[in-house]
Amino acid sequence: MDIQALTGFFMWCTIINGGILIFWIIILMLTPDLVYRTQSKWFPIPRETFNVVIYAFIGLFKIVFLVFNVVPYIAFRIIG
Repeated sequence: MDIQALTGFFMWCTIINGGILIFWIIILMLTPDLVYRTQSKWFPIPRETFNVVIYAFIGLFKIVFLVFNVVPYIAFRIIG
């Protein structure tokens, strides 16, 4: 693989995963009660714990997104 192919790959990874992150945040901002009711049917969990877990997952996803998508894309853009 050449640098151009890797740059394109990481560009699309960044776009797709960024879209998923934005979609997830928008859904949780617009319909938090619907998300909680849906998930609490599968996993009985108090609302406060649910909020902490969702916040932690969003934070983890953001860190993974930045480290494994955005940073390699920027690095390949710099050296390309």
